Amino acid sequence: MTNDIVALIDYYEKEKGIDREKVLAALEFAFISAYRKMVPGADAIEELHADVDTRKGDTAIHATLSVVADDDYVDKFNEVPISIARKNKPDAELGDTVSFNVTPKNFGRIATQTAKQTMMQRLRMAEKEMIYEEYKDRAGDIVSGTVRRFEKSDVMIDLGKFEGRIPSRERVVTEEYNIGDRIRVYVVAVETP
Repeated sequence: MTNDIVALIDYYEKEKGIDREKVLAALEFAFISAYRKMVPGADAIEELHADVDTRKGDTAIHATLSVVADDDYVDKFNEVPISIARKNKPDAELGDTVSFNVTPKNFGRIATQTAKQTMMQRLRMAEKEMIYEEYKDRAGDIVSGTVRRFEKSDVMIDLGKFEGRIPSRERVVTEEYNIGDRIRVYVVAVETP
């Protein structure tokens, strides 16, 4: 798990150009999502956060609970009695919030797989957003690309980091395209995927 997480962070930061903060935010979201799926009743916890050690790859899940009087303790997912809170934080007062490590002992391989899937999905979305932001102002430009495939009668063009589509209604009737052909195209619009 350790090397996988560190390698994943480095890969998305260096190879894909996604900010380290976005990668870490996606990773933390993924681990919280995995925790909520693994632990019964975890959906009732209002404040959860994940701490990821980017050097070691270790992860801990913390719940922030409100300190209440021992007699007023009713919500076991969001409140903690003051007697227990003072064991964790000796100067805790009523109304304070205290963070508790709630990482399960078996929070290992299965959680990592679930987190990895969730993270990959979020990072793909972030990558698409980044590419869209980079190319959204390219409408009206002429770009070069390679014919990759055909979808019905539309031609799909590989333009580097992104893909273009020539709808059948905008194709030149007398031109034939083959897979691998280099062509120049006019960008009519840039759309989010």
